[in-house]
Order: sequence, then C-alpha cells, then structure tokens
Amino acid sequence: MPLPEPLPGPQAEPPVAPPRSWLRRRVADPLLDLLKAGLSPEKLALTVGLGVGVGLIPLLGVTTVLSAAVALRLRLNVAAMQLATHLMTFFQLALLIPCLRAGARLLGQGQQVAHLTLPGLRQLIEREGWQAIGKLLWRAELGALLIWAVACVPLVALLYFVLRAVFRKVLAKQAVSN
Repeated sequence: MPLPEPLPGPQAEPPVAPPRSWLRRRVADPLLDLLKAGLSPEKLALTVGLGVGVGLIPLLGVTTVLSAAVALRLRLNVAAMQLATHLMTFFQLALLIPCLRAGARLLGQGQQVAHLTLPGLRQLIEREGWQAIGKLLWRAELGALLIWAVACVPLVALLYFVLRAVFRKVLAKQAVSN
C-alpha cells in the first residue's frame, strides 16, 4: 500500500536554536559535560576554584605546570583545572605589575620599584650590573608571591562554596530534565 502524499501548503519549520556563544561552547559546556559524566559538584567546584587561584599567581610561565601538579596531587580533573587556569591569563597579566609593586613595598623596596622604567633599568644595569636587577625584582617577586598566597586562600574558599552551590543546582536541574 503506498504512503499518502504530504498535503501541500506551509509546513512548520523546526525552531532554530540560537548560536551558542564562545563562553558557552568553550567553558560552560565542558564543565557541564564533566558533571554529566559523574564528577561531583564538590570536586568540580574545588577544581575550578583552585584553577582560578593558580591562574592568578604573579609569576609568569608556571601556571600550566603548577595547575597540572595540583590537579594530579589532589586527584582532580586536570583538563578542567587547566581550563580555569588559562582563563585567568588576562587577569594574571593585568595584576602582575601592581602585585610586584605591592610586593616590593612589603619587603622594603617600594620606592625603587614604584617608578622603575626601562631607561631606569638601563641606568641601574650600567651602574650596578645585572645582579642589582635580579636582587630588586627577586624581592618584589617574593613579596608578590606572599601577597598572592594570602589573598588566594579566601578567594579559592569563596569560589568553592559559590560554585559548589551552582553546580549542585545545575546537576539537580539536569536530573529533573532527564
């Protein structure tokens, strides 16, 4: 028996989903996929919180290795921690100079670092050599790391508690919709 022909006339088009944003595709969806795959909201919140904290360290070139080491040591999701860490790159760079200046003030070299410019660095190298630059920036970096370590603890704790609640709600919403 032949199938009936569809009736001529306007047919309803299926609704077209709006295009997903970069943030949704690259950040939210991978985190949601981890929740759906069975990662607990607590572990994911800790992973993202620590990733943000590590991503803000005022020392260039160590975030990837440090976040991977922390994730492996604490048995957290390495990919999620790398994602959170690398999303903080802009903020890390924006905060680097203020952190170095604050670190220099903390360790007693605030006036030397506060107005440091490229010509000033050249003069310092000519006058006292590279060791003076190393000593000056080392102390500023050490002070910046101390400030980061103190500020990072409440930041990670706050992110953990906020994100844990958010991820629990998302997971509950996903369970209801399935």
